[in-house]
Amino acid sequence: MNTISTENIKETYGVGGMSCAACAASVESQLQHQPGVNQATVNYANHTVLLEFSPAQTNETTLQKSLQSVGYDLIIATEEASTADQLEAQQQKKLQQIKRNVIGASVLTIPLMIIAMGFPEMPYANFLMLGLTTPILLLFGRQFYQNAWKQARHRQVNMDTLVALSTGIAFLFSVFNTLYPTYWQQKGLEAHVYFEASAVIIVFILLGRLLEERAKSGTSAAIKKLIGLQPQTVTRIDKVGNQETVSIQEIVVGDTILVKPGEKIPVDGVVLKGQSLVDESMITGEPLPVSKSSNDQVFTGTLNQKGSFQLQAQQVGEATLLAQIIKNVQQAQGSKAPVQKLADRIASVFVPTVMGIAIISWLVWWAFGGQNAFSQGLLAMVTVLIIACPCALGLATPTAIMVGMGKGAENGILIKDAESLEQAVAAQVVLLDKTGTITQGTPQVVAEAWDLPDEDQQHWWRILQAIEQQSEHPLALAVLAAAKNKIKENELSLDGFESIPGKGATATIQGLDYWVGNEQLMKDQQLQISEILLKEKEQFLAKGYTLVWVANAQKAVAILAVADTIKPSSHKAIAQLQQQGKQVYMLTGDHASSAQLVAQEVGIQHFEAGMLPQDKAQFVRKLQSEGKTVAMIGDGINDSEALAQADMSIAMGQGSDIAIDVAQMTLISSDLQKLPQAFALSRQTMRTIRQNLFWAFIYNLIGIPIAAGLLYPINGFMLNPMLAGAAMALSSVSVVGNSLRLKWAKLNDK
Repeated sequence: MNTISTENIKETYGVGGMSCAACAASVESQLQHQPGVNQATVNYANHTVLLEFSPAQTNETTLQKSLQSVGYDLIIATEEASTADQLEAQQQKKLQQIKRNVIGASVLTIPLMIIAMGFPEMPYANFLMLGLTTPILLLFGRQFYQNAWKQARHRQVNMDTLVALSTGIAFLFSVFNTLYPTYWQQKGLEAHVYFEASAVIIVFILLGRLLEERAKSGTSAAIKKLIGLQPQTVTRIDKVGNQETVSIQEIVVGDTILVKPGEKIPVDGVVLKGQSLVDESMITGEPLPVSKSSNDQVFTGTLNQKGSFQLQAQQVGEATLLAQIIKNVQQAQGSKAPVQKLADRIASVFVPTVMGIAIISWLVWWAFGGQNAFSQGLLAMVTVLIIACPCALGLATPTAIMVGMGKGAENGILIKDAESLEQAVAAQVVLLDKTGTITQGTPQVVAEAWDLPDEDQQHWWRILQAIEQQSEHPLALAVLAAAKNKIKENELSLDGFESIPGKGATATIQGLDYWVGNEQLMKDQQLQISEILLKEKEQFLAKGYTLVWVANAQKAVAILAVADTIKPSSHKAIAQLQQQGKQVYMLTGDHASSAQLVAQEVGIQHFEAGMLPQDKAQFVRKLQSEGKTVAMIGDGINDSEALAQADMSIAMGQGSDIAIDVAQMTLISSDLQKLPQAFALSRQTMRTIRQNLFWAFIYNLIGIPIAAGLLYPINGFMLNPMLAGAAMALSSVSVVGNSLRLKWAKLNDK
């Protein structure tokens, strides 16, 4: 006998068919009213819903049908495709559809405008315009009418409602005037048509939707790249020592796995035997690889560099650290509040108000208008709807965003969407990753100490150049770069070379032995170390430097101090952020002493050291719980979870693709001074959007009462619908003109 589980199911599903924030509210309401559903939280930004329901009372299919009945869809994972894959496919399909609609509507609108503005008296002009406008509205713009109908069925309104009403009524009014012009002519009125107004409105609003969909189309790219960090096949060693290549899904806890040079580590585990250097920057953010030997912990997705080793699997599948990062990034992206477009929020009040004024004006005219009361009332109603059409409202955000994005791109700042600009303005706290953001992200020789006369040092740099050219240790690149700056020629050839894993290297040149490596290597070879070098060592360590020792067969002759240097722009950028009123923190996976030195040097009072990816995200949540709006700036995979969690996320363009995909803004260069510029650009763009909305409403505030006939009892003036269309166009021109002012604004706004 089959039993149904009594435990609630809590799962994230995709939602299809949403086109605005009001749609998200409709989906949420529909699901929450279904029997057995305890929780339904819709995220409009990534078109998902977090559902908690009782399997004893309902199931996925029932919930899917309930949504489909009101015009939406619940996307359920199948064997062929995951929810994310299906959702991405739908988003790409929708993006392509909107592109086709914009192109199709624009192609038909151009000749329509030429006829309306240049040749309105040509034979059959109205019929030609009717033929051009019909497909624009019913084919390329049908989504507005479909969405308006959806909202009406749920007793809700949004911008689609006003677009559908104004364009629909203007179109139907124009069709009537085309077919029956004598109706108005008999009453001494002209039979004007407004086909071009309907078409232009549709084209502009479609363009705004295209910009929005482009911003949302790449939301799953970061997750896919994170998943791609885990290798799909691994080399497993069986109990008798045979090697076999198997799928990652076949690995279980306790299996022994061979990791070869250059391979990504497939699971979390502990090293059984062998030695190697592992690049753990995706977890720690630190550029220097970590030496691994027996009993050391290793993590999924980190890169094995030089040696090979065997590990025992301890965490596999969903339990690995990488899987947890992926899950946390998904949850952080999904936990953000649904996008509440400013125009949609306004529409919740504005649309019913305009509809009410239009209907009241018609009724008042009908009751008190005299001989042509019905006709004048109908004209007044249409005029109100035309002049109140949200063309300027629809343009207010996308035009400012387009200009702002263009200006940002010119200055090396890539902006994804309007929401990121709004959040950047609101940011109170700025969290900076250390490595690769404040610092260069690559080790360099920053200091040196010698127990040799100055004239002998050139020869030793040639020795170092010869040895480090053969070494594969990451620090060798830093030493080699320093050597190339010291000498230009006279390279020496090696008689012999041997790498000593975890310690350094030894080489023979012209019959003499030389050693380069860490202090342990010096001790193993029982080499003398002078008091001069020991004193310098303590000073270097106090500054958090990594040390490279240089010796001959008898004694250590030099110490090279290697560190990740601070970018030249970091000091000024952090000072500018503080002048903008931002509270600046530094986060790092490095140890506290190094972090403190960097923080002091760049003028940061608050820092957190030794942080893993989940620690950074938890710190963001802590600040958010205190009511602060948080901006996170990072460059690595280890920052992606915190970037996704933050209210505003910015990636350094020289960082990982995953950080860039998760972030809402990207600074193309590694120059941190672009960061205060990005905040200034955000403030200027949002100011422009508010100005645009203000001007759009001023037109409506003045125009709607006049369109309704307010002046008629006073001076007999009645606004012609044609003039209403011109006023609507003028409001759009003012919005576009104001947005273009952004081009010449300077990014030095505090």
